[in-house]
Amino acid sequence: MQTQLAATLLLGLSLAAPAVAEAQTPAALSERIKDVPAITPAGLAGLKPGTILFTDHRDNPSNPESGLVPYLDWGKSRPAERAALAPYPAYAEPDYTVTVNGVAKPRHETLKVYVAQGRFVLPKAPEAIDLSAYATLPFVATMDPVIKHKALDPADVTPTKDPAAAFAKRPDRPWCAPGTVCIESRYDLEGKLPLGVKLANKLEEGAAKKVAEFVSFQSELRTLPAAEAAGLSALTGIETPVAGGLEQTIFWVNQILRFGKFLAVVQPLPGDPAKSVVTTYMALAIKADVLDRKQEYARVPVLKNLLPAQVLMGNSSFNTGTSISAGLPVYARNRLAAFADAMAKR
Repeated sequence: MQTQLAATLLLGLSLAAPAVAEAQTPAALSERIKDVPAITPAGLAGLKPGTILFTDHRDNPSNPESGLVPYLDWGKSRPAERAALAPYPAYAEPDYTVTVNGVAKPRHETLKVYVAQGRFVLPKAPEAIDLSAYATLPFVATMDPVIKHKALDPADVTPTKDPAAAFAKRPDRPWCAPGTVCIESRYDLEGKLPLGVKLANKLEEGAAKKVAEFVSFQSELRTLPAAEAAGLSALTGIETPVAGGLEQTIFWVNQILRFGKFLAVVQPLPGDPAKSVVTTYMALAIKADVLDRKQEYARVPVLKNLLPAQVLMGNSSFNTGTSISAGLPVYARNRLAAFADAMAKR
């Protein structure tokens, strides 16, 4: 059942990049964000403060699934990216047990990943940037009023507390270990989308699991230790040493997504150490079966505009505004611009 509204729901999980309360208008964003096929070191030439390079690998935006890559293919085509943006480097698509009509059955879950990348320059040296100022619940809580956040006790982390969710544990340490900020978040659907959920659930009377009108998720926010951040120059492709990294990992979601991550990497600008170059990433892993069941809903006229990929990528008439409900590409652009503004103002 987690299908027709699924992509809509998962959009809320891209909190991973903090956002300011005032959304950027499309016109304002078009003046600041420069879309490029790929972000490379060569693109630094002429990049001035206030301009943001952006790519989400959508070479055919009219195709709703353009920009989504199977998790296994992601590791083959962009291995450094997967190593840094998966929940942890050795992460694999999950295997777990589900119970159907009282019978336990093994299940392998395949994933598709959306990745947005941005890059901008700040007119200040890396040593003038305090990433710990962004690794706080108050900062996250004031960035986007649509998404509500509260502190989460590490003992209540779902993969730790619930044996059925144990497959989502980190193998090397617990989620929300000391030195990190543990957050529980909730996003309530906006506009016409709650009505769409009600309708979809009504059409699926008797389904074992209904689509919720909200998304709740748990995440860990931290600044990266120097030794861990140092290797990220291989990801950014910039040869100057990494000065710091900020990471928020969504490790548990009530539905639709399996994980998400926001990562920001700060380095001296090559040739001008008095300036900094910041490379940001937003990754969301969608349960593939959410997208694969689209045909059964295409046959229902009232649900044709609620197909998961359409809503997710902003290709549905149900998309609205400039935030989460606008679709992931618009939301990613707004969040990236907001984070760049936050860094520029501190």
